[in-house]
Amino acid sequence: MKGTKAIIAIAGNIGAGKSTLAHLLAKTKGWEAHLELANDNPYLADFYLDMRRWSFHSQIYFLARRLRQQLALAHLSKTAILDRTLYEDAEVFARNLYLQGLMSPRDYQTYNELYQAARLLASPPTLLIYLRASVTTLLKHIHSRGRHYERSISPQYLRQLNSLYEEWIERFDLSPILVLPMNELDFVLHPEEASWAIHQIVTKLYQLGIVPI
Repeated sequence: MKGTKAIIAIAGNIGAGKSTLAHLLAKTKGWEAHLELANDNPYLADFYLDMRRWSFHSQIYFLARRLRQQLALAHLSKTAILDRTLYEDAEVFARNLYLQGLMSPRDYQTYNELYQAARLLASPPTLLIYLRASVTTLLKHIHSRGRHYERSISPQYLRQLNSLYEEWIERFDLSPILVLPMNELDFVLHPEEASWAIHQIVTKLYQLGIVPI
């Protein structure tokens, strides 16, 4: 079977383990990781302090960065890993802000028009990996990494996002999906569980007829 470039997208809630898995895949398989770089968002700290005021600004920034990332991947010659996608940015995070009254209908309509245009420009990933995690697991990961701007994230907020993630993953049909049960996996404390997850990913790609290079 001839080697092929693949685009592997990792989706999941805040603290699900996306960056950790991306680093592991890059290290063990030699694939190129393109991380979320949330710290680069100049609105993020303000957003967590006042979501209603800064929601539109923060989500527009993420959408622009995510689109740029996905467009850039099309020109790579080797398999790449994308940490979060523009799809979940729009259909989980921005939608949640709108439903909670933290983004005005006018702003949400403008955002959604930009998102629909972005969907037409960006090619979908070869494989979407969804990291399913409970709120307890998410909070454990968030606290362990100690980002100061995440200290105010509430369990209720994560619970709402989880509900929207489950709705989104049920209707997502642009790419094949592999679900990893993060409540049962700890990539840091148990390397054998990380190896198992990587094996599942490679096996899924082979089943799709793809030998990633």
